[in-house]
Amino acid sequence: MASGGAVDPSRQVYNRRVASAIGPHGVVLFDGTCAFCERWVTFIATRDRDGYFRFGASQTASAQALLVQFDETRASTGSIILIEEGAVYRKSTAVLRIARRLPLPWTLASVFLVVPRPLRDAVYAAVAAVRHRIGGHSNACEIPPPEIRERLI
Repeated sequence: MASGGAVDPSRQVYNRRVASAIGPHGVVLFDGTCAFCERWVTFIATRDRDGYFRFGASQTASAQALLVQFDETRASTGSIILIEEGAVYRKSTAVLRIARRLPLPWTLASVFLVVPRPLRDAVYAAVAAVRHRIGGHSNACEIPPPEIRERLI
C-alpha cells in the first residue's frame, strides 16, 4: 500500500498475476528451508491425483504477494498455510483440510477436525518444534520433482 491508502499499481498487477496462476486451486505455503516440510509437500503432490493443490515456499515473493491479499504475513502465520476458497487456514486445520482432499486412507484424518483446535494445534506445535531435527534443513538449490515443479506458484 502506498501512503494515504492508495494501492501501489505494480503490487496490484503482481497480485493479479499470482491470483491468475492459482485459479480454482488450493494453495499450500510451506517453509522452504525445512526438509520435513518439503517431504510433506511431495507427499501431498504425489497423492493429489486431480492436481488441486499449488505449492509455494512461504519465503518467496509470490507467496508474500498472495498473503498480502489476505492481510497476512509469513511471520504472522508461522506455520503451514492453506489458502482455499478465499480463506486462510493454519497449523492443524491446514493439515487436516489438505488430508480431506487426498484419497483413502489419508482423507480419514479429516475426522480430527472435530477435535477442538487448541488441542490439535498443540500436537501440531510439538511436531513443528522438532521438524528440523526430524527432517533436517533443506537445500534451497535442489530441483523439485516434476509433480511439484509444474504446480509451484
